[in-house]
Amino acid sequence: MIDVLFEDNHVLVVNKPAGLLVHGDETGDETLADIAKAYIKEKYNKPGNVFVGVVHRLDRPVSGVVLLAKTSKALARLNELFRSKKTIKTYWAVVDNKPAREQQTLVHWLVKDSSKNITKAYSKENNKGLRSELSYQLISQQAGKYLLQVNPVTGRPHQIRVQLASMNCSIAGDLKYGAAAPLPDKSIALHARSLQFEHPTLKTPVTVSAKPPHSPIWLPFKDLNTEQL
Repeated sequence: MIDVLFEDNHVLVVNKPAGLLVHGDETGDETLADIAKAYIKEKYNKPGNVFVGVVHRLDRPVSGVVLLAKTSKALARLNELFRSKKTIKTYWAVVDNKPAREQQTLVHWLVKDSSKNITKAYSKENNKGLRSELSYQLISQQAGKYLLQVNPVTGRPHQIRVQLASMNCSIAGDLKYGAAAPLPDKSIALHARSLQFEHPTLKTPVTVSAKPPHSPIWLPFKDLNTEQL
């Protein structure tokens, strides 16, 4: 089953559940791309192979908006939009600690250790690191938890996770970056809330948003006015 948020002849936007891979890895587990291909093949009764291009990724334990291309032309154009930072990505993150400032821009140099699949953040320029920037604001406080709205400017591996952890605001459930305890479903409380992009052929603006999962960590925030992006 796939949660389709927007679809036409060129793009498919879905709400990825936490725990699902976007693209294949060494585990060989089923991926979002696999499920999307099966969905298109069945819905449109397509013979032979179905094209699905992965434009961007979310970490496995993260949920939310993922944009897929249904044609090679759309994939090339959307890839260029992401490369040139002409998209707007908005995330929600539930953290256990209140940030010292209710809104702020964070800049770090991130160095990824591929052998351990972990990223380290440095507050000063590091010649091995990639400059990484995001802004956040505190938008709700419920039941001892804090909901941050995060807008990354760059798109580095584990960027939001490690940059929030650097200010003692580890994302709930994210043991890799300092969370005190796992969540029951092994997810982390990071959700790709919305994506704004230019349609690859129509050249019109598209905004797609996804509701957070129906899991206990998100329930205190279910009545939040989700139209405020």
